[in-house]
Amino acid sequence: MGENGDVDLVMTHAPNAEAAFVEKGFGVLPRGLMYNDFVLVGPVADPANVKGSKDVATALANIAKANADFVSRGDDSGTHKKELLLWKAAGMSPEFAAYKAVGQGMGPTLTMANELQGYTLTDRGTWLAYASKLDLDVLVEGDKRLFNPYQVILVNPTRYPDANYQGAKLFSDWLVSPKAQAMINDFKVNGQQLFVADAG
Repeated sequence: MGENGDVDLVMTHAPNAEAAFVEKGFGVLPRGLMYNDFVLVGPVADPANVKGSKDVATALANIAKANADFVSRGDDSGTHKKELLLWKAAGMSPEFAAYKAVGQGMGPTLTMANELQGYTLTDRGTWLAYASKLDLDVLVEGDKRLFNPYQVILVNPTRYPDANYQGAKLFSDWLVSPKAQAMINDFKVNGQQLFVADAG
């Protein structure tokens, strides 16, 4: 949508795609906004025996070897891009029979993983919002490759003169202001902080 000039601002969490977006002249004024992390969740029974691993790539390889159900967003989102990078780090592409790319957002993907009692990769914020409704556990966390930074980027007004650049810049300025950053830090679900503000 940003590349088509259909929006005035993007808030994203796919660093490589963001860098290309700015480099190709689609976006300007990229700013770090906040971060959380990704977690690998799955069934309590854990048929691939990955619980407690600190190496997410090895855990994914074990899921594939076990041919355990893995539900992927499959939607070219930041989470899907991260997942594909992690499969690459595992030295494989996810082509095993029990791999399911569903082309859905994170909520429906978690719901499907729960129904299948399979594994999936999710950002911690969405996990915390859904966890009470799911019979899944966080099985792998803490690997530095699971870091999940968010940026806010304005659509380039030179390329898209109809964009509301001034309005978007005001919003971007507010997002990185001390007040909004404090609001991000203070936002919790079930007593747990979803994001850590890191503007500036």
